[in-house]
Amino acid sequence: MTSASDANLTLLSWKFTPLMPIDRPLLFVRIALVLLLGSLTACANSPFGKSLEESLSADPQLQQTPQPTATPSPTPKDTVELPADFPTEIPRYEAATLQKVEEDATAEYPVVTQWTSPDPSNAIAAFYQQQLAENGWEISETPSPGQTQTTIAQRENLRIKVTIAPPSDGTDTSLEIAYRNDAIASTPSPTPTATPSPVSTPSGTPTQFSDLQTVAEPLRTYIQDLAKLGILTPATAQSNAFVPDNPLKRREYARWLFAAHNRIYADTPSKQLRPATASNTPSFGDVPTTDPDFDTIQGLAEAGIIPSALSGEATAVKFRPDDPLSREEAIAWKVPLDWRQALPNATLQSITETWGFQDTAQIDPKVLRALLADFQSGERANIRRAFGYTTLFQPKKAVTRAEGAAILWYFGNANTGKSAKDALDSKPNPPQS
Repeated sequence: MTSASDANLTLLSWKFTPLMPIDRPLLFVRIALVLLLGSLTACANSPFGKSLEESLSADPQLQQTPQPTATPSPTPKDTVELPADFPTEIPRYEAATLQKVEEDATAEYPVVTQWTSPDPSNAIAAFYQQQLAENGWEISETPSPGQTQTTIAQRENLRIKVTIAPPSDGTDTSLEIAYRNDAIASTPSPTPTATPSPVSTPSGTPTQFSDLQTVAEPLRTYIQDLAKLGILTPATAQSNAFVPDNPLKRREYARWLFAAHNRIYADTPSKQLRPATASNTPSFGDVPTTDPDFDTIQGLAEAGIIPSALSGEATAVKFRPDDPLSREEAIAWKVPLDWRQALPNATLQSITETWGFQDTAQIDPKVLRALLADFQSGERANIRRAFGYTTLFQPKKAVTRAEGAAILWYFGNANTGKSAKDALDSKPNPPQS
C-alpha cells in the first residue's frame, strides 16, 4: 500500500514537470486524487477510517429483510341472482340493486325479490304506476299516501305485488317485488273438492265454529246467525275454525252474498238471485265453467251486481277470485241488493259532507253512489255495522271474514229490510233449486 511520504514525492515530481498550458486542468485533477489517496491511506488504521469503511459497507439487515408477498384480494360476496324463470313482463327499475330472493311455494306470492335504490320512493312508485298502466296490467290496488306504498296488479296469469318503503336513517329506498305466475306453477292447483261447494240452494248445513270466543259483540252474533243459516264456511276444509280476522277472498264474499241474500229472502221468489249454468258464457277469463264458484260469480255478473263486461265495464275481464276483497268492493256489491233501485248521484264533496271521511279522494269514483246510498240507510248502514264509527274509510283495505259476515247479516235500507235473525225466526221452507 502507498504511504503518505510516497504520495508527497509523487506530488513534488508532478510539480516540477514542465506542462503545456493546455495540461493545467489535468494537473488539478491529479493533485485532488493524490490528496484523497493520501488522506485515506493515512487514516486507514485510524478509528475514523474504520468508521468510514463501515458506513460505506452494505447493511446486513437489508440483506436479511424478506421480500414482501402479494396480499390476496378479498373474495367477493356471492352475487344475488334472479330466478331463471323471472317473468320478463315485470318492469325492472334500472337504478335498483337486487339484495335477496325468497321462495315459498305455499305462500300467496311464492317468489319475493328484495331490492334497494338510492332514488326517492316517490320516483320509483311513479315509474311502476306508469309502466304497469302502459303495458296492459290490471291494477287492483293502488298506493295510498304514506310511508309504505303497495301496488297489486295482474296481467293474464301473472300477479305481482310491489311494495316501496322510503329510506330511514340514511339507508336506501327499499323495493320488494313479489309475484305469482300461475301459468308455470310447478304444483297443481288445489282440487275443487277442497273448496266448499257453491250454494245453489239457499239452505245449507248449520255450522258451529270453534274459534268465536275472542270475537267481540255484535260481530259474534252476526257470525253465529249466518252460521245457523248454513251461509258461512270454515276458513279451511281441514278444520272447523272460522278465523274471523283473516282477509276475506273475493270468491268467498260472492258465494256468501249470493247465499245470504237468497236464504234471507227465501219466502220471496221474485227477489231471488238466479245461479248461472254451464251453458252460460263466462264473463271472466279466470272463472271458467269448471270453477266451483262459477254459478255464483257468473250469476252475480249477469244480475249486474258485480262489474263485468255485461254491465259495461270493458276492463273487468278478470275477477281475481282468490284476491282479498277491499272495503269499497264489499259496499259496491252489497248496496244494490239493499236498495233495489237506482242509486243517488254522488260526488266526492257529498261523501265528505255526509260520512266525513278524511280519505275520500282515495275512493274509486264508481263507488261513490253506493256509499251515499249506504249513508242514507242510517243506523242500518253496512259501513256502521261492519266497521263501526270511523273517519277513515280506507277503501283499499282488505275486509276481514268477520266484517264480511256483518255486512251480509242485513239486507235493506233505513225503511225496509230483513236480517239473518228474521230469517231464523220465520223458519221458511227452503225454495227449490
